[in-house]
Amino acid sequence: MTSRGVMTCRAAVVRKCREALEVEEIEVDPPKSSEVRIKMLCASICHTDILCWQGVPLPMFPRIPGHEGVGVIESVGENVTNLKVGDTVMPLYLGECGECSNCISGITNLCHKYPFNFNGLMADGTSRMSVKGERLYHHFSCSTWSEYAVIDANYAVKVDPRISLPHASFLCCGFTTGFGSTSRVVNIHKGSTVAVIGLGAVGLGAVKGAQMLGASKIIGIDINEKKHDKARFFGITEFINPEVSGKSVSELIKEATGELGVDYCFECTGVPALLNEAIEGSKVGTGTVVFIGAGVEKSGELNYIPLLCGRTVKGSIYGGVRTHTDLPSIVDKCVNKEIDLDQLITHEISLAEINKGFQYMKDPNCIKIRRRTCETNAA
Repeated sequence: MTSRGVMTCRAAVVRKCREALEVEEIEVDPPKSSEVRIKMLCASICHTDILCWQGVPLPMFPRIPGHEGVGVIESVGENVTNLKVGDTVMPLYLGECGECSNCISGITNLCHKYPFNFNGLMADGTSRMSVKGERLYHHFSCSTWSEYAVIDANYAVKVDPRISLPHASFLCCGFTTGFGSTSRVVNIHKGSTVAVIGLGAVGLGAVKGAQMLGASKIIGIDINEKKHDKARFFGITEFINPEVSGKSVSELIKEATGELGVDYCFECTGVPALLNEAIEGSKVGTGTVVFIGAGVEKSGELNYIPLLCGRTVKGSIYGGVRTHTDLPSIVDKCVNKEIDLDQLITHEISLAEINKGFQYMKDPNCIKIRRRTCETNAA
């Protein structure tokens, strides 16, 4: 089926920075060439949606948040050959052309042809969503907290019918970002020591990845004591709460490793002060630090001397996971129960309760929020 006309639906709209969202009736244009229009079946909230609400990285309003979700293709534009109406897909914020120098290298997931999109618009510089003629910005490539959304077909990946829709939604960003970073950004070796700073969905993904790769010691670090049991389920061997001891994070990591520091440290909070703590907590000469967390502050000063001592610092988007090449194997691990994503769900809301969901995200016990009305299985 080719694309039909403009559709009217409901969506959560951020009109001004940090103000309450409004559920409004919007218009969604039909897909253009190489695009698909998706009926959203399920959506979840990620910390990056809070950054969008706060105007980070760019204050573009009005805007529809959401970059985690699952939907069914309602219509397709011209030149879409790999997807069809009725396919259930995950809308993602990275693509993979398989032909550019980055894709061919196999080293990175940052495709030159289908890049990470910050400007909130489609490839032609326009939006597919509006309210009475007023343009609405997308969130990255997606905007999953709308009942319908348009996305470039290369950013959409078919959902394995064996996985539940909420679980597939969680794999669109947070958990995958942490999990993938342990093998795609670095390759944790068996018997290594690991520290994970921040035990939200991203941090728990890194913990699970480290466990499955055979790390001998996995130190989970968080100021919320209630994260202890959840993190132990995913694989930590030791839990540290810096607020209890009064010592710095790097000091505590060194104490737990005979003053050596860890082989790999994953910083999942984005808090500038913790970036240096992560570096200091890694081994002199061989330690590797992966910055994963996205914080409100765009930059912080890094201490230069610890880096001169042979440590390596790497950055990561979506855990280095290639959307078409790598994501299916992570889905397989969920289907085979090697990964239990049910443990991530802490809250449920409806579209009308989106502001309540944003309030839940401030709760230190909140890990993942899903839309209550979503289907439970793709089949």
